Amino acid sequence: MGQTRITVELPAWVEPFVAQWPERFDSAEARMRLAVELASRNVEHRTGGPFGAAIFEIDTWRIVGLGVNLVEPSNCSILHAEMVAIAMAQQTVGSYDLAAGGGVRHELATSTEPCAMCLGAIPWSGVRRVLCGARGEDACEIGFDEGAKPPDWVGELNRRGIEVARDVLRDEARAVLKRYAQTGGTIYNAGAGA
Repeated sequence: MGQTRITVELPAWVEPFVAQWPERFDSAEARMRLAVELASRNVEHRTGGPFGAAIFEIDTWRIVGLGVNLVEPSNCSILHAEMVAIAMAQQTVGSYDLAAGGGVRHELATSTEPCAMCLGAIPWSGVRRVLCGARGEDACEIGFDEGAKPPDWVGELNRRGIEVARDVLRDEARAVLKRYAQTGGTIYNAGAGA
């Protein structure tokens, strides 16, 4: 088998959509609103699952990486919104470690709490703060399987020096999940852990 390359591209609607937003996102609500809107647009355009994420420089509050769920259109189970945002941010800063050199710190805003896979990637990515919209149980409520996460996953991240804020615009984020289910969106991996 020859060498294969995976290329990840955000849907065409993302760049013009994000261009309409401010350059700085000074409040947690503004940063989460972007993540939730990315999820909502992903549902509206039928370009993937109901999840959105963005990574920001903590000092400047500028975007360094964006992500939407691309699992179904890419046929690749690892392309969750958080994973895509992390990869895009690492490409932007030119390092696999967003904490390299101890200088600029980064925050991940995710429309829904991370699943088991994304939770595992967060400490390795170098992200120092995580904002979450909907809860994992909100995703499970519509049928998604979030995987095996430690019951005190927030405490586990805190012990690694990563701050976590939950329920930021939770109602808005949960509404995106519900709309996805109501409009017939694919609930992939449903019951995979059963």
